Amino acid sequence: MSYTDPESEPPQQRPSWRMPMVVAGGALVVGGLVGWGVYAAGGGAAESGAAKPVAPSPPSVAPSADDKAAAPLKGKVVVIDPGHNVDNFRHTAEINRQVDVGNGRKECDTSGTSTNDGYAEARFTLDVAHRLRALLERQGAAVRLTHDEKGPDWGPCVDERAEIGNKAHADAAISIHADGAPVGDRGFHVILPGAVHAGGADTRSIVGPSRELGERIASDFRRVTGEPPSNYIGHGTALDTRTDLGGLNLSTVPKVFIECGNMRDDKDAALLTSGSWRQKAAQGMSEGIVSFLRES
Repeated sequence: MSYTDPESEPPQQRPSWRMPMVVAGGALVVGGLVGWGVYAAGGGAAESGAAKPVAPSPPSVAPSADDKAAAPLKGKVVVIDPGHNVDNFRHTAEINRQVDVGNGRKECDTSGTSTNDGYAEARFTLDVAHRLRALLERQGAAVRLTHDEKGPDWGPCVDERAEIGNKAHADAAISIHADGAPVGDRGFHVILPGAVHAGGADTRSIVGPSRELGERIASDFRRVTGEPPSNYIGHGTALDTRTDLGGLNLSTVPKVFIECGNMRDDKDAALLTSGSWRQKAAQGMSEGIVSFLRES
C-alpha cells in the first residue's frame, strides 16, 4: 500500500523526551478521567437518622426545547480513540504481540508516524482528542477516551480500544490519526468499516450508521479546516472502506477512523503542528459528530 496502515505502521524513531501536553478548551463537564478513560458518575450521600415517608416520584417529563438547545447531546455517549500512545516505542515487545481482529491477527498497536521534524503522531492525536472532548462536553455529551496521559504508558491494544467503545454503548466513536505517506501525498480521509462477519467480528449492523457518521465528519472537517480530500486515497471522496482494521472490525457501535493529513508532507505537516489548526480539526470533527447524533 502507498500509505501507512494506522494499525500496522513500521516503527518510527522517537526522541527520548516527552513534551508536556496542553488541554485546550474548558474544564471537564462529566466525571473525571481515570486510567483507561472511563468516567464514573458520583452518587449522593445517604441520609442518617429515622426513616422518613417517601413521596411518590413525579411523572417523567420529556426534555424541553430549551434543554435540547442548551445541551443537544445530553444522554449521548461519544468515545474518542487517540491513535497510538506516546510511549509505545518504549514497549516494542508488548505492542508487537498479535491480537485477534476477527478476520485475522495483527499487532496489538504500533508507535505511529511523525513529521520529518519529529512531531509524533501520538502527540498530535492526544492533543486533538482533548480539544474534541471539550467541544463535545459543551454540547452535553458524555465523553470517554480510550487512553490518556495518566493511563497506561503503552497501548491499549486495538481490540481493547474497540471494546472500550462497545462497553460504553457509545452512540458514536472516532479514532484519530495522521498518515505517514510519501511526500506529495496530502489531504485527509475518513476510514469506514466494511462488512466483516468472521471470528469475533460482525460489523454488519454498524456499516450503514458508520458511513453516515463518516460522511458527516468528512464534510464538516473539510469545510472547517480547509484541508483537501486525500489525493492518494478515496479518489477525491475523502472516504475509504476497509476490512483489515481491528479497531473497526471489532466495534459494535458506529465508528470511523480519520487520517487528518500526511505528516510526511511539508504542507500538511505545517498544519498538523499548528495549535490553531488542530482546534479547527477538532471543531470539524465535533460538528460532524453533533450532526450525526442529532439525527440518530
